[in-house]
Amino acid sequence: MKITSESVKEIRSRTNAGILDCNNALLEAGGDVEKAIEALKRHGLAIAEKKKDRTATEGIIEAYIHHTKRIGAMVELNCETDFVAHTDEFRELARNLAMQVAATSPQFIALEEMPSETEPDPQTVCLLSQPFIKEPDKTVQEIITGTIAKVGENIKVQRFARFELGC
Repeated sequence: MKITSESVKEIRSRTNAGILDCNNALLEAGGDVEKAIEALKRHGLAIAEKKKDRTATEGIIEAYIHHTKRIGAMVELNCETDFVAHTDEFRELARNLAMQVAATSPQFIALEEMPSETEPDPQTVCLLSQPFIKEPDKTVQEIITGTIAKVGENIKVQRFARFELGC
């Protein structure tokens, strides 16, 4: 089957996957762009699943201050090596997560942290379950999983804090 450069370019622009990965996904999907994107997502999930138990003790602390100077947030984002902690992808993820915390005011990182007697909706109070503010059709966990697939290391949100003037 012949794979066109236009379909590779489309998948690459929609997933940020490498050219070779896009080409292989298209071959696997028989040239169907949507099926290739799904294959890439499954591949990213598989990579993240393999790496989830690896120790993540390096990383950065990122702060975000809203332009009104009335709301701010800090996020500790961990990865496996100092090298990855200084990549643009990792730093952008940390910045976006700090912005997410400032905008949505989550109470917990993941569902596992929620007490069983808690009533609120997990999409409201759990950071990883929330729709990502820049791409509402994806959750924060899906954004992190995509970054794990890109950088090849485990990534964990260790903790966060949100500050609001007068509260």
